[in-house]
Amino acid sequence: MTPPGRPTVVWLRLLISAGLLAALLSWLEPERLAAEVGSLAPAWLLLALALSVPQVALSAWRWRLTARSLGMPLPMGTAVAEYYLATFLNQILPGGVLGDAARAWRHGRRQADAQRSRGAWHAVLIERVSGQLALALLALAALTASPKLRDGLLGGLEQALAAAPDPGTVPLWAGLATAILLATLAALRWVEPLRDFARDLRRSLLANGVWRRQAIVSLLVATSYVAVYFCCARALGIGTDASLLLPLIPLVLLAMAAPVSVAGWGVREGAAALLWWLAGLPPAQGVAISIAYGLVVLLSSLPGALVLMTVRGSRPDACATAPGEAP
Repeated sequence: MTPPGRPTVVWLRLLISAGLLAALLSWLEPERLAAEVGSLAPAWLLLALALSVPQVALSAWRWRLTARSLGMPLPMGTAVAEYYLATFLNQILPGGVLGDAARAWRHGRRQADAQRSRGAWHAVLIERVSGQLALALLALAALTASPKLRDGLLGGLEQALAAAPDPGTVPLWAGLATAILLATLAALRWVEPLRDFARDLRRSLLANGVWRRQAIVSLLVATSYVAVYFCCARALGIGTDASLLLPLIPLVLLAMAAPVSVAGWGVREGAAALLWWLAGLPPAQGVAISIAYGLVVLLSSLPGALVLMTVRGSRPDACATAPGEAP
């Protein structure tokens, strides 16, 4: 499932995850992480795993809604199975998006023409955009509801800017202008594809009768992510007050959107350490919860491994319609 010709990128992402985790463990020390963990509460762990089931179902429904808005059939049963498969692949392959690329490819190759095949890729991308927008809204709400966290983030940003080198040098501005010029020239070849994507975005995300359903489902999915993370904290016996804990979670999850690691490992834990420190909480606590969350997500994706074993010998048109289902 690794794209050909990109071994360097794959290894780089593996090194980023391993390097960030090693740096955090070296800084915090395993003993400090263990000290933040109380007695394990299996009920909270089971609740976290149980929440993943409607989470995948809602995500698959959102994908199906997006695809159907673009005129492409996608049975609900197939959407759920493919979503589990994509989630599993995202957990074990670098970048965190190769599973989504696989479901876009599998759906697209069963379409009748090249235009609809391209639309299958747009459907997956738009579905992911819808989810990230909802998570960003939750993160913004968290900052609004937590002045202490907001002030801490702004203070950290001010310190980073104050420590940055003076940007008034000629070489730096010349390099910036050159980079902008090269980026503009490179973007010209994407004008037509971007126009097609914008058209599909309007049809499947922004159109009347669609955007409300997209917003509601995406907010439910994003809320379920936060709930699973919260359950992981309670499963570890961490009793931090919910009013302090909940505003931090959307920001940690939003950091995972950067496709620079393996399933968010390292990036998620680094974001948790920083945010917990800014909130005046022990960074080791945030890292411990983040590690538990990553393991829970991996466990919840294991049905995708079963799907993987079944689809390897499936017929090419298996994704077009499922037995007993109308497209």
